[in-house]
Amino acid sequence: MEEIAFFDAKPYDIESFDAANTKYKIHYFEDKLNENTARLAEGCRAVCAFVNDTIDSAVIDILAKSGVKALALRCAGYNNIDLKSASGRMAVMRVPAYSPYAVAEHAAALLLMLNRKIHKAYLRTRDFNFSIVNLTGFDLHGKTAGVIGTGKIGLAFIDICKGFGMNVIAYDAYPNASAAESRGFEYVSLDRIFSESDVLSLHCPLTPDTKYIIGGDSISKMKSSAIIINTSRGKLIDSEELLKALREKRLGGAGLDVYEEEADLFFEDCSGDIITDDTLSLLVSMPNVIITSHQAYLTKEALANIAQVTLSNLDEFFASGANTNGKYKNSVTSNQS
Repeated sequence: MEEIAFFDAKPYDIESFDAANTKYKIHYFEDKLNENTARLAEGCRAVCAFVNDTIDSAVIDILAKSGVKALALRCAGYNNIDLKSASGRMAVMRVPAYSPYAVAEHAAALLLMLNRKIHKAYLRTRDFNFSIVNLTGFDLHGKTAGVIGTGKIGLAFIDICKGFGMNVIAYDAYPNASAAESRGFEYVSLDRIFSESDVLSLHCPLTPDTKYIIGGDSISKMKSSAIIINTSRGKLIDSEELLKALREKRLGGAGLDVYEEEADLFFEDCSGDIITDDTLSLLVSMPNVIITSHQAYLTKEALANIAQVTLSNLDEFFASGANTNGKYKNSVTSNQS
C-alpha cells in the first residue's frame, strides 16, 4: 500500500479524502509543507499539498531524499512550487478543474454583498436597527462587467453576469472566439477593460505577466465607482496600491477571496493574535472591502472532485508513471528508485 503525506489538512479535507480513498494509507498533518515540516514525508512516496504550502528548492531536495516520487497538488496552480527544482526528480500533478461554478458563484456573492451592502444590513438588523440609510447600491443590469481570464471559471462568471443583464467585456492572452460568440461578450484590450468596467473580476493564473496586473497604473484608468473582485491569486493585485486608491476614494470597493501575503494567515484562526500586516488590517477595516479566507472553492461538490481527481492522478502515476494532469510526464516514473 502506497503511503501519502498530506499537509495542511483541515477537517473538510480529511472527510472528503477519506470518503474517496480506497487504496492509500494517508498520513494527515495539520502543518503546512515547508522546509521545517518536509521531513514528515519520510517513508511516503507521494505528498499532497495545497496553495499556501512552500515548495521551494530546499523542500524539493528534502522530499526527493526522502523517496518522494509524486507531488499531488489539490489545487489548480503551480505558482508556489519551484518547478525547475522538481524537474526530473518527481512528478508534479494538479487538479485542473474542480468546480468552476463554486468560484464563479463566490465572486458573484462578493459583488452582490459589496454592492447592496448586505454585510452592513446584516449587522444592523442583528441589533434590531432597521434603518436603510447609506445602504444604497446600483443596478447590475446594464452595467459593464470586465473579466480578465476566460477559462472555465471566467466563463462561468460571465454566464452569471449575462444573467444579471450586464454587458461583458473580457481580456485573455489566449482568446476563446467561439465562447465569445456563443455567450455574447467581446474581447478588448486591457486599457479598455480598466476604463470601461463597472465591475472588474480576475480569473487568470498568476504568472510573471499577470503579477500586479492591478496596480497603480491600471487603477488610475478605472472608474472611481468601480468594484474589483479577486477570487484567483493574491499577487494579481498590488495590495498597497489598492489600499491607497480605496483610501483616496478612487475606487468603489473590493471583494477579495485571496491576498498576496495570505500564506501564514488564511485558513487559520488568528482571532487571538496581533496582526502585524498593516495593509491587511486596514483593508479589513474598510467599509467597502469584503475579505474572505480563500473559500471560493469550498463547496461539497468541489471538495469531492478535488479528492477524486487527486487520487486518480496518483492511481495513474503509480500504475504506469503517466502524469496526465501535471508537469514532467516523461521525466520521472513511479518505480524510479
